[in-house]
Amino acid sequence: MKPSDILSAPPARRMDWLRLISSKRAGRKVEHHNMEEHRTEFQRDYDRLIFSSPFRRLQNKTQVFPLPGSIFVHNRLTHSLEVSSVGRSLGNDAARELQRIHPELIGSGVDMMGSIVSSACLAHDLGNPPFGHSGERAIASFFAESKGQRLRERIFSENPPEKAEWIWNDIIHFDGNANAFRLLTHQYEGRRPGGYMMTYSVLASIVKYPYTSLLSGGKPKFGFFESEAETFKAVADELGLISLRPEAPMSAMSYARYPLTYFVEAADDICYEIMDIEDAHKLHIISTDDTYDLLLGFFEPDKRALLRNNYPNVTDPNERVMYYRSYVINHIEQECVKAFIRHEDEIMEGRFQGSLLAHTDSTCREAFGRCSDFARANIYKAREVLDVELAGYRIIYTLLDLFTDAILEPEAAYSRLLIDRVPGQYQIRHHTLSGRIRGMLDYITGMTDVYALDLYRKIIGMSLPNV
Repeated sequence: MKPSDILSAPPARRMDWLRLISSKRAGRKVEHHNMEEHRTEFQRDYDRLIFSSPFRRLQNKTQVFPLPGSIFVHNRLTHSLEVSSVGRSLGNDAARELQRIHPELIGSGVDMMGSIVSSACLAHDLGNPPFGHSGERAIASFFAESKGQRLRERIFSENPPEKAEWIWNDIIHFDGNANAFRLLTHQYEGRRPGGYMMTYSVLASIVKYPYTSLLSGGKPKFGFFESEAETFKAVADELGLISLRPEAPMSAMSYARYPLTYFVEAADDICYEIMDIEDAHKLHIISTDDTYDLLLGFFEPDKRALLRNNYPNVTDPNERVMYYRSYVINHIEQECVKAFIRHEDEIMEGRFQGSLLAHTDSTCREAFGRCSDFARANIYKAREVLDVELAGYRIIYTLLDLFTDAILEPEAAYSRLLIDRVPGQYQIRHHTLSGRIRGMLDYITGMTDVYALDLYRKIIGMSLPNV
């Protein structure tokens, strides 16, 4: 079954805004309120993420281009902060529009949408491994193409067939989105239940593909691993998300998207495409004229001429690109909010197809398509980007190869040395092979690019600690 087939299933009912905005927290059975606390629950989520170790590690994870030297391009941390800023604007603007057309929602908690989306945007990339998307592909291909068959046989021998198939699909189609949900909710060794104890609304907002890997059509696009399926079901049922397959077993469960997820997706896509073009211009991968044309293409000719003629004394191309970029992002934000309001009924009934960007006006939609096409042809195939991917593949493959041998033969002398290298919070000594694989992936995906490179060099003998 393809994801598009899942999303086209008939809805059971309509979601309710009063139920969708929930401050219930993962891992907490009883609500706890601090009488001296002036922050909202969703602001607490934001602050909890900002001060977390996984968020800090994003500063040393590749976005698209190599980590900066003399020219500072985006890494995962700066990208996430910008996505959060755009997401907050989207949520706040949509909340105002919803309360205008639905006065009964005034004071209902809908005005917290900006905070929810902003927090979810901070968290959306936490599950990404080192070296950008090439890290995801390296993990998936390692298990599918390298030692996969040996591991598959072991996993099927220790689990019932349906569960084994589910676990194996999670591994060979590894997805950073599902890994982010795990990171936020999983109880690591010695840690408290509920992981980072985020609110249900924020957790639901990061799940772009609310179905299992068995329904993903063989693509790395699913929302949660088998190990977190019960947690996601609890979140979905509490918020009243529409089950698209209510009679299906857990392994085939699928829900309509949480409405605010559309804003998280839009904010990510906006920043990804538009900021990558700005970075490529700084690195001289795209000419100034091409950059101007791509950015000004979002506007009608009269607006385009007005922007070109504004600030005639500004001759620095980078400054002018920043100026155009700010107008572009603001324009796309407004178009996405209009699309959300225009299609609210479809979204709330689980019938909406595609992204908000795909439902903006033709000028915006076509301009965004040109940016995407240009980026695929000229940015993502740039030598600097491909070099990072090649290095990332080798490093990730080597680490997975050695640690897989270690968890398969944990009593071997070299295996014990490697396993002892892993911090205790990662359950790499789990009693099941699938649990050990998850622990190994938790460890490796949590690494920064620099840490992964350093560990790789030490393991293969290229670097030794100072003695």
